[in-house]
Amino acid sequence: MAAALITASPGEFAAAVPGGKLAGLDVGTRTIGLALCDAGWSFAGPAETIRRTRFTQDLDALRGFATAQQVAGLVIGLPLNMDGTDSPRTQSVRAFARNCLPLGLPTLLWDERWSTQAVERAMVAADVSRARRAEAVDKMAAAHILQGAIDALANLPQAG
Repeated sequence: MAAALITASPGEFAAAVPGGKLAGLDVGTRTIGLALCDAGWSFAGPAETIRRTRFTQDLDALRGFATAQQVAGLVIGLPLNMDGTDSPRTQSVRAFARNCLPLGLPTLLWDERWSTQAVERAMVAADVSRARRAEAVDKMAAAHILQGAIDALANLPQAG
């Protein structure tokens, strides 16, 4: 297993996780949206939504998902302010990432400033009902975050 690290650098993350499935997380105060991408890092899709309770239970749910799906690394959406600075919510997500270190998975913190809004707009444009949007937005936002990260990872210069 690769060493657990937390980074905002796609290059550093790619060096720690040379391949395998990645899980994307959209961490909210009430839910955690989960997404998964293929081992070749080509496409991301929504997976499930975890209702948050105590962190130990949240961590157990994440561990179960990561084990069942054979996840090699995590991409966690980082809610930066529009000017790129940290907010109290950003600090909360950074703490969440640190608390996930016992999973032993390298973690990439990915700028998610527009993810939920982009997903909401797409779902409204597709005429998805408000109830269905509420049910799906977290895991769809996680997929949006993960797709952005794997697109960036795919464009890294190849070592060799």
